[in-house]
Amino acid sequence: MTEPLLQVKEITKLYAANKGCANVSFDLYPGEVLGIVGESGSGKSTLLSCLSARLAPDSGTIQYRNRAGEMLDLYGLSESRQRQLQRTEWGIVHQHARDGLRMGVSGGANIGERLMATGERHYGNLRATAEQWMSDVELDTDRIDDKPTTYSGGMQQRLQIARNLVTHPRLVFMDEPTGGLDVSVQARLLDLLRRLVTELNLAVVIVTHDLAVARLLAQRLIVMRRGEVVETGLTDQVLDDPQHAYTQLLVSSVLTP
Repeated sequence: MTEPLLQVKEITKLYAANKGCANVSFDLYPGEVLGIVGESGSGKSTLLSCLSARLAPDSGTIQYRNRAGEMLDLYGLSESRQRQLQRTEWGIVHQHARDGLRMGVSGGANIGERLMATGERHYGNLRATAEQWMSDVELDTDRIDDKPTTYSGGMQQRLQIARNLVTHPRLVFMDEPTGGLDVSVQARLLDLLRRLVTELNLAVVIVTHDLAVARLLAQRLIVMRRGEVVETGLTDQVLDDPQHAYTQLLVSSVLTP
């Protein structure tokens, strides 16, 4: 196995009434998809915010191996270096696409703007790449000049994915990427995500309360309850033969009508 892309050690971020996450540790390898599951309030979104440099932890360390092979202490970096990572080597897919898009500019501009962070300035190249990515995420390229406000929820989520992946990130953070979408839209979006993750060999950390989403996308699972990791392992192993009582409850609540 290659060296870890992300090394997380004893990450803790607590709010009042013990909300948040505590003492979370794991390694993530290139091309691996890690699912973080648990009920609402389990701490999974807090953890994701810490991992993606959007929320500083109270304690613990997060190290990331960049494209140059350097192991960076994420919270030892300046905010500008953190933002640079977020714009180039990382992608962040929000549950609500509006949080990850600029709604006042066109769909094509949303993709091209992100590409400009890598140094590309040629308008023709920017537009051609935006068109290609819209096609890749199954968006009508005739809509390239339309603003995302005119897109459906599923289309906005596809545009957000294209915006994130245009820089060919090495690591993508996803927070409930299919939440709030119709079931049929969810299914198509999941198929798209699975294809892109495989084709681009992406490392992904995905937070979801939906175990079906976790089974479809993640190779390995972390189960959280009340801010702590209660079980971890290969996805099929955890879901088919859960060891912790809470995981058993989670799985049975999905399986029983």
